[in-house]
Amino acid sequence: MDTEAKPTERDRSSQPGTPGPEGRSRFALVPRLAEWLPGGRITLGLFACLAFLLILNYVVVQPFQIPSGSMEQGLRIGDRVLVNKLAYRFGAQPHRGDVVVFDGTEYFGHGDYVKRVVGVGGDHVVCCDKQGRVEVNGRAVDETAFLYPGDSPSDVPFDVVVPEGRLFVLGDHRSDSSDSRDHLGSPGGGMIPVGSVIGRADWIIWPHDHWTHLTRPGAYARVPAPEGAHG
Repeated sequence: MDTEAKPTERDRSSQPGTPGPEGRSRFALVPRLAEWLPGGRITLGLFACLAFLLILNYVVVQPFQIPSGSMEQGLRIGDRVLVNKLAYRFGAQPHRGDVVVFDGTEYFGHGDYVKRVVGVGGDHVVCCDKQGRVEVNGRAVDETAFLYPGDSPSDVPFDVVVPEGRLFVLGDHRSDSSDSRDHLGSPGGGMIPVGSVIGRADWIIWPHDHWTHLTRPGAYARVPAPEGAHG
């Protein structure tokens, strides 16, 4: 059967500039939806905003609430942080000093956790040196800018090499943090797979008087690349 559309004679009664049936129905869906919904266009607009926020939350950024004091004093209990879910997409990798949110299932326990990255794949992380500091690849790291006041870098000694594709993470409130140190004997050795990272915590967005942009501290800037690394 011939399914090609047949040309029809133009309606000579239509005047130039007068919208025909196609012109009238092209955008008819929006007003029809508005008529069907209680509240009309206001409700439709709210639904559109909600859909946009859901897409934004799933793909780009996601808010998280801080449940414990393990990252004090920078992140306090009840703070809401905005997590950048695109930070490590398209080939980018976590850096030492980043504050990350990750899925700790099978490694730290069920749930999401927030910690600071201290070692990345290939790094040799040791605590502590003669001055009581953490060393990464033989370089001492001065953590006083973000470590909880009165805390030592670690009461638990450790000497680990981080496997490729994994992260060694610690809380800033070392005396009140369950982190990689507590799981050294567990499967994975307390190292978090990069693939379990949800994103990088970039902003504290609540409460309003604690609104802060979280930046990578300079303490790790002079840490050399691990031996044998290329790039």
